[in-house]
Amino acid sequence: MLNHDNEWLEHLSYMAESSTLVDNSLYAKHDVKRGLRDVSGRGVLAGLTRIGEVQGQTIVGDSTVPGPGCLRYRGIDISEITNGFLAEGRSGFEETCYLLLFGELPRRRELERFQALLSSYRWLPHDFVHDSILTLSSRDLMNAISQSVLALYVLDDHADATDIPNVLRQSLRMIATFPLLAAYCYWTHAYRFGNQSMVIHSPRPELSTAANFLHMLRTDSLYSPLEEQLLDLALVLHAEHGGGNNSSFTIHVVSSSGTDTYSAVTAALGSLKGPRHGGANVKVVQMFDDLKQQVQDWDNDLQIEQYLCKLLNKEAFDRSGLIYGFGHAVYSVSDPRTLILRQHVRQLAREKGLSAEMQLYEKVEKMAPEIIGRTRKMHKGVSANVDFYSGLLYRLLDIPPELFTPLFAMARIAGWSAHRIEELANAGKIIRPAYKSVTLERHYFPLETREET
Repeated sequence: MLNHDNEWLEHLSYMAESSTLVDNSLYAKHDVKRGLRDVSGRGVLAGLTRIGEVQGQTIVGDSTVPGPGCLRYRGIDISEITNGFLAEGRSGFEETCYLLLFGELPRRRELERFQALLSSYRWLPHDFVHDSILTLSSRDLMNAISQSVLALYVLDDHADATDIPNVLRQSLRMIATFPLLAAYCYWTHAYRFGNQSMVIHSPRPELSTAANFLHMLRTDSLYSPLEEQLLDLALVLHAEHGGGNNSSFTIHVVSSSGTDTYSAVTAALGSLKGPRHGGANVKVVQMFDDLKQQVQDWDNDLQIEQYLCKLLNKEAFDRSGLIYGFGHAVYSVSDPRTLILRQHVRQLAREKGLSAEMQLYEKVEKMAPEIIGRTRKMHKGVSANVDFYSGLLYRLLDIPPELFTPLFAMARIAGWSAHRIEELANAGKIIRPAYKSVTLERHYFPLETREET
């Protein structure tokens, strides 16, 4: 592009940005809840759901105060769910998918039939793998998966039908094939852009979702029982988070228009790709890499505190002013997913000989909220969110950072599917919130009367 074209484009960019900036004071004047959240942090009620519940407050007398976070799937506390299947020594993701989709815990025979059903859907045509994944590779794995989801539309003879049986069939197919899409898109990316050899393993019908992913990702297909257990646990913890999170709300919004399942899921993938939503755990790992370079003594609390202060003052890492892995729109005292994940990641770190790194994470988890509260004016407390330990878990599992957000999608497709069915079943109106124009009324002028600037 010529230099004058660059200058013109820069000028147009300035015009586009400046003509859309809204004075911040107008939001308060017109009582607009930016991000659909009020000043106390509570979400603006936009819908009702029977699928997931997220709470960060406790009722004390006639008022509510910040309290320990609570996450429920279909009314069941997430800690009860995870303690249940872990105590029985089995995987929990498939059971969780059944619960989210159908509202009840499966009986043994129902769970076995459901696992067999998912296994029957866990395949992709050879020409699809070649034509859609291998040939049309992408620099970004989330975009590659989105492209593959849209390509699945072409293979579906009933792609546009929105009756519940058809949407359920489509949802089960995607829950089953997302691990394949993630693994195959990764190996294509590694080959095209990383100069690595490409490894394509076919899924094995007898394996769980987590085990199949590790089998397809690793060149030798080897993994320990603990590795399978902890990846399965991570999938369960990421499977659902209420209807108000950005990607699940996107599923509701797009589904309310009557569009097809593949388009709705692609929209949710686009939402999850954003670093404010699904990409935060990568930032946590990168931040700790920088911390380990800057802090010489991991046992020195003062050195760690000085580094965290530099983060907040935009003097370290990416200079964003953020300590990644802390803060949540709902949780303030604690994120229940973090509490569950921490104890199990500690066990894997010990098995991998990385207990010192785990202790560093726990030290930052303890120190950061106090430092953030001391330097920032906040209407509520702050605690470590699920991204704080999930990135470390994936690194301990030798999962490449490019796959961190796709793993999130591999889990959340269960919740998205349940929310799409919920939106269609309730046959609500198309979701269309109001936006108030704050531009003054003007008049059109003929071209010849406009002055050159």
